[in-house]
Amino acid sequence: MPDLIHLLPDSVANQIAAGEVIQRPASLVKELVENAIDCGSTEIKIIVKDAGRTLVQIIDNGCGMSETDARMAFERHATSKISKADDLFAVLTMGFRGEALASIGAVAQVELKTRRQEDELGTRLCINGSKVETQEPVSCPAGSNFSIKNLFYNIPARRKFLKSNQTELKHIIVELQRVALSHPGIKFIMHHNGSEIYHLVPGNLRQRIVGVFSRSIDQNLIPLNTETDIIKISGFIGKPENARKTFGEQFFFINKRYMRHPYFHRAVMDAYEGILPPETFPSYFIYMSADPHSIDINIHPTKTEIKFEDERSCWQILHASIKEALGKFNIVPSLDFDTRGAIDIPIRKMDGNFVPPPIKTDPDFNPFDKDYKSFGGAQQGGFKGKQDVRNWEKLYYGFEKGDKGTTLGNIPGDKNQQTIEGDRVLTEQVFFQVKNKYIFCKVKSGLMVIDQKRAHERILYEHYLYSLKNELGNVQKELYPQTIEVEASDYVILENILDDLNRLGFDIRKLGDNTLIINGLPSHVGSDDPKEIVEIFLEDYKSTERDIEAGVKEKIARSMARASAISYGKQLSVDEMSELVDSLFACKSPNYSPTGKTVVYLMPVEELEKRFK
Repeated sequence: MPDLIHLLPDSVANQIAAGEVIQRPASLVKELVENAIDCGSTEIKIIVKDAGRTLVQIIDNGCGMSETDARMAFERHATSKISKADDLFAVLTMGFRGEALASIGAVAQVELKTRRQEDELGTRLCINGSKVETQEPVSCPAGSNFSIKNLFYNIPARRKFLKSNQTELKHIIVELQRVALSHPGIKFIMHHNGSEIYHLVPGNLRQRIVGVFSRSIDQNLIPLNTETDIIKISGFIGKPENARKTFGEQFFFINKRYMRHPYFHRAVMDAYEGILPPETFPSYFIYMSADPHSIDINIHPTKTEIKFEDERSCWQILHASIKEALGKFNIVPSLDFDTRGAIDIPIRKMDGNFVPPPIKTDPDFNPFDKDYKSFGGAQQGGFKGKQDVRNWEKLYYGFEKGDKGTTLGNIPGDKNQQTIEGDRVLTEQVFFQVKNKYIFCKVKSGLMVIDQKRAHERILYEHYLYSLKNELGNVQKELYPQTIEVEASDYVILENILDDLNRLGFDIRKLGDNTLIINGLPSHVGSDDPKEIVEIFLEDYKSTERDIEAGVKEKIARSMARASAISYGKQLSVDEMSELVDSLFACKSPNYSPTGKTVVYLMPVEELEKRFK
């Protein structure tokens, strides 16, 4: 029987390794930009076409490579960063494993032009599916120029599972944000399909945060600065009132390397406890410095998961640092024990004469005297005069034997004669709002409860979807148009769907430089703040991008409905509740919200009777 176990060919092994390191076009940007930083670059340019499917090009002005180094760089586990196992616990560079270029060369067509400062000629290297096709001298600027074309061209299954260009571009922007925020002294320029996305000039950390996101975030930043023997913490946190409902502006860095750390995120959220709006997340840009020997960055191929030697102490320091920053800027109440002066506390004098405060009394007060008048002249005491009891019989109307068509508050002359098909026939119905969140009303078989926000979402969703398909949006012009500035990834999203938004009834125009002007809003929106509606819409739209079954129009209509629906806590009149219920049951699917949550709950009479047994 022949032997069964054999070594994999290098080309196959590289493709398997690429599955861990290169997951999408954003992985190319991350690995190549990190390499450019390690090469001492002061300026890095990223050029992307078709969200990285067609081209990802990284140009830097770093140290460059010799002819031999350029060829060796594409071999597996070839690296200049470490030479022995102990070096893994003292890594200060971005990359060190030597897997990235080998993995990229296995799944794409790669062209490299590189030259060292001291060399007259550089090297041009072409690799196709791990095979070196060309290596020759070339005239080129000092530094390195990587062109990665046709990613996953030789693995159709992997290429097929890439998301839409919009989603892939968003991931590229997120990766660039992480690197740019950790290296504010480096210039970054990014272009996509000929349009400039970022032009970040060198500066301090605050300037880089403002450059990556928007000028509006500048007023939202609270500085952090804590130094201990275990860890040093610096950076900025956001004010609670500017917290957002989804993630997007939460960043941890350790020794200038981005990391994910749910345990430390909990420390941040605990520090904000009691001062955040419900279901929101604060912005934070937290930079930690620690001894490289006290952390392990080699536990994951993407090097974004970091193991700390003393996580519990770091958690406590981070939590205290954030609480201190919030207290310094009067975000949370704090006790100041540094009084710097005398405290004015009344001191009892032992030889003083104390006079009790006078109490005014009426010795002739009789609580049973119905004609008795108080000091102010108003009637007081136990029993008052005879009250107006006219029409008291109406309180018992409908409780006569055999009358089964009445509800509490069903008084002759009241309005709301409603009829809804099927089991939802309402007879002389009165609506009740509970906690400004639920609408109660009686139906034939029992009690119906409606979630007012979800009901409005369903109504608006079907309205907006119909408007998108038939281009029937009605614009309500704003008296004072508002200008908003968004971050680059949000601006790209809005650019792609702007025509659809305008068909819904928006009037939004691009001003360039990630800035938009809102001239009008659709009718039937639940908020009067155009900026708030756009921000809520963006947050919801980004959170539903993973729903690959829904089309673009359905996503837009769903996100718009959630952004425009009336919020919980809004008190509705009887007429408004009546109109909401009528509109809900005129929808095609009244029982569920656009996100599939229950809108209507029907409690049968039998269940009510069980509750009282």
